[in-house]
Amino acid sequence: MEKLKEKILTEGSAIGTEIVKVDCFLNHQMDVKFLEEVGEEFGKRFEGVKVDKILTVEASGIAIACLAAPYFGYVPVVFAKKAAPSTMNEGFLEAEAKSFTKGTVSKLKVAEKFISEGENILILDDFLASGEASIALTEIVEKGGARVAGIGSVIEKGYQGGSDRLRQKGYRVESLTVIDKIEDGIITFR
Repeated sequence: MEKLKEKILTEGSAIGTEIVKVDCFLNHQMDVKFLEEVGEEFGKRFEGVKVDKILTVEASGIAIACLAAPYFGYVPVVFAKKAAPSTMNEGFLEAEAKSFTKGTVSKLKVAEKFISEGENILILDDFLASGEASIALTEIVEKGGARVAGIGSVIEKGYQGGSDRLRQKGYRVESLTVIDKIEDGIITFR
């Protein structure tokens, strides 16, 4: 997605050799008009794929999933919580995910009632790095007896191997842009 590459280069920045900072339009302040285009692009990439629900992780994936939902017939959006609130007092599905950016491990949780057997669930998120969050979400989907319809990321850090791990497990992965490397503050796209 050329417009996404342009936004990363003009509004984002690289930190070191690992981090892409896009907080001005994607994961702190959100450019809603642009994210509508992101949602539409996911609709095109997964056109013809049966999607019953979209699953993401709180918090930065929620806007992306919500703005993609209209392109899949306004399917419900479910987001995995990183900490179970006191209101989550019934059964839940859980899987661990390590955050590359934060250096923490979270137990992602989704109430069992939101993942039903036989559903086709599309996983969307802002970043795909090592694939930890996406793998955890696939585990949650499968524990609920549902199927993974595909996995989409806005920005993939190709050099961290997450999409390769997911494809080796048999999942379809669509990234709107892939970064091959970051060197001296210069971002190189695939």
